Amino acid sequence: MISNRTWNQFKIKNGNKTLVLDTIRNHSPISRADVAKKTGLNKGTVSSQVSELLDEELIYEKGPGKSSGGRRPVMLLFNQKAGYSIGIDIGVNYILGLLTDLEGNIVGETFTGFKNLSYQSITKKIFHVVDELMAACPLSKYHIVGIGIGVPGAVNKHGQVLYAPNLGWQNIDLKPLMEKRYDCPVVIENEANAGAYGEKRFGPNVNENDLVYVSVGVGIGVGFILNGELYRGTGGFSGEMGHTSIEVNGQKCRCGNRGCWELYASEQALIKKADENADPETLEIMLKKAESGDKEAIETFHNIGKYLGAGVANIINSFNPKQVIIGNRLAAAKRWLENPMLEQTKNSALWFQQEELEISFSALNTHSAALGMAAFSFENFLKTSLQQETPYIEHQ
Repeated sequence: MISNRTWNQFKIKNGNKTLVLDTIRNHSPISRADVAKKTGLNKGTVSSQVSELLDEELIYEKGPGKSSGGRRPVMLLFNQKAGYSIGIDIGVNYILGLLTDLEGNIVGETFTGFKNLSYQSITKKIFHVVDELMAACPLSKYHIVGIGIGVPGAVNKHGQVLYAPNLGWQNIDLKPLMEKRYDCPVVIENEANAGAYGEKRFGPNVNENDLVYVSVGVGIGVGFILNGELYRGTGGFSGEMGHTSIEVNGQKCRCGNRGCWELYASEQALIKKADENADPETLEIMLKKAESGDKEAIETFHNIGKYLGAGVANIINSFNPKQVIIGNRLAAAKRWLENPMLEQTKNSALWFQQEELEISFSALNTHSAALGMAAFSFENFLKTSLQQETPYIEHQ
């Protein structure tokens, strides 16, 4: 039997270690004395936790720093190069892979497009992307600490993809396949949730507690940061707003519904306009046409912008966010989407919802979801690495 006293001491110790590491991560470079001040822990506790973190190479010393009267202190810094994380964003017609350090700085990137591939063929492409990023990983103590994969579909809290209609996936369990192949932790999440987290973590809105990320590619997904936390819903399925109906008797969607928002406000609208058999580069082709002054291409983007604005207005009226961010591939058409979208939103959203509202296009461009997935992975590593010690067991 584990005594409550010993178990509680173990939890407190590891809680203190987490607090010390987070303080060093957020305030590097910082002295031991300042860590104690910021955490409220006594100097002895800080010293012992710092010694463990130094041994684990999660932090390092540099210095000395400035003196406030007395001996100049040795400064502590987070070792962001102790390991690396892989973030994968699976789109309906592409895979983007990023290799980041433990702070989300990108050190490797790869992109591949595809069209109408089977699950087996897509997994082979994922393997190729991961293999390429692993080969590019610098030498480090912990090497690859985890792989995060964002999927455009409903993902439950266990990482199972229940339904991704635009990929033709149903009840797909990619996580064990990846963990067996790469022998490291794997996180599977909805790509819009990952995008929202990426925006919160690495975008210009780090201090924003109410943020909505709208991922617009071949489909539309929505991720929510509400009260400072990622909102997933009861089963993990929040944000499937691309499949809300905006045309009651509209086109038939792959999900089985009619008139879904994403049929009118995503790359699907471009593909339908260009050619039913258009290739994965339809967006790039239409962008070039619009840039050259092609009136039909520009009008197509304007129309998509209006529908995008109608859906964004629904989100605003429902959630009253401070910030709405448009991201993913279609954000490249900001020049032609923005004004029609903002005009439609202004006309459709309730006026009092718009007083403090900001609508913008992502500063992270197409990287929000992959960065979010990389962050999920390296943050899981940092959390679990501090909980590896087995508590002393007292028999009573």
